[in-house]
Amino acid sequence: MKSNHSGVKSGNIRESGPENKFQHARESLLATLPELTIGEIPHWGPRSAEGLLSTVVSQERPFPCTFAVAAARKRTLRFGFVDGAGDRGDWAALPDLLRRYLEGYQALGKDTSFVVFFRPEPDGAALPLDGFRQRFWDVLGYLADKDSSPWPAELPTDPDDPLWEFTFGGVPIFVVCNTPAHGERRSRHAADFMITFQPRWVFEGLEADSPRGAAARRTIRARLRAYDTVPPSPALGSYGDTDNREWRQYFLPDADDGPPQAWERCPFLSARTLPGPTARAPRRPDTPDHQAVRNDAGRFSVWPSGRRPPAGWSAVGPPGTRAQCLARAAELWGEQR
Repeated sequence: MKSNHSGVKSGNIRESGPENKFQHARESLLATLPELTIGEIPHWGPRSAEGLLSTVVSQERPFPCTFAVAAARKRTLRFGFVDGAGDRGDWAALPDLLRRYLEGYQALGKDTSFVVFFRPEPDGAALPLDGFRQRFWDVLGYLADKDSSPWPAELPTDPDDPLWEFTFGGVPIFVVCNTPAHGERRSRHAADFMITFQPRWVFEGLEADSPRGAAARRTIRARLRAYDTVPPSPALGSYGDTDNREWRQYFLPDADDGPPQAWERCPFLSARTLPGPTARAPRRPDTPDHQAVRNDAGRFSVWPSGRRPPAGWSAVGPPGTRAQCLARAAELWGEQR
C-alpha cells in the first residue's frame, strides 16, 4: 500500500514568471508523489524526489534528457524507494517494485521511466565513484538472480553484443545510474544513489536512422554540452550500432581521460547470462547449456539447461547450444502458426 505522507507543504504560488512556473510545477508534482509512487514512501523519500524533480523541470538549466523532462511534465514518471543501499539484504523490495512497474508501464505511454531512490548514505560515509559503480552492477546482478522469467529469445545474452540489453520480467530495459560522486558530469549527478529503468519499448520509433530519433539525439547532445563541464561521453551510442555497447552507457565515468579498466569487460555477472557454477568464467559458444522452453500460452524461449524452467514453462527437446535452441524455438513457433 502506498504511503499517504508526502512530506510536502504547499504554499501560495504566483503564476507569473518562469521561476514561479518552475516552482509550481515542482510542488505540483510533489503533491501527487503518493500517486506516482509504487510501494511505500520512507521519511527521506520526499526530499530525494524533490531533488530530482527540481533538476528535471528546471527552466533555468534545461535537463539534457528530454525523455525525462517530458515524463515529469506528463506525470508518467513512476518512483520507487529502497530503504537501504549497502548490500543485497537491503534490496529485497526492489524486484517486486520493478515487476509492478513493468506490469502496466505501456498504459502510461512512451514518455515513462521508473526511478528508484536508495536510502541516503549516513553522514560521513560518502562512497567514491568506484564504490557506487560496483554497487550499481551488484544491484543489476541481484535483480537478474531474482528474475524468474526466461531471457527473451530474440535478445543476446552476451553484453558484448550490440543488441544486448539488461532484461527483467522478459522486458529489455535501458538502465541509467546517478550518484552523489558525479561532479563534472552533472547530468549523472544525484543527491543520493539512484537508478532509472527505461523499457526499450519507449525508444521504438526513435531509432538513430529515423528523423525523430536523429533530432532527439542532436537535442540531447547539445544540452549535454551546455549542462556538463565535460564533453559528452564517447560511450554514448545508438542501440544496435556495431561499435555500441549498451552497458557502457549505464554507468558513465565522471570524466573521459582514458578508457578505465572497468570498461574492458561488462561487470554484469549473474546466473542468467553465464549459467552454472563457473559463472565468472567465459563460456564456450559450442557448450550445450541451453534448452528450448514453451509456456502455457504457446510462446517459446530459451533457458539455461542446468536450471528448472520457471512456473508455467516446460522444456521442449534436448539441451543444445543457445543458437541451436533459438533455431529450435523459431522452428516450433513457425509450425504452431
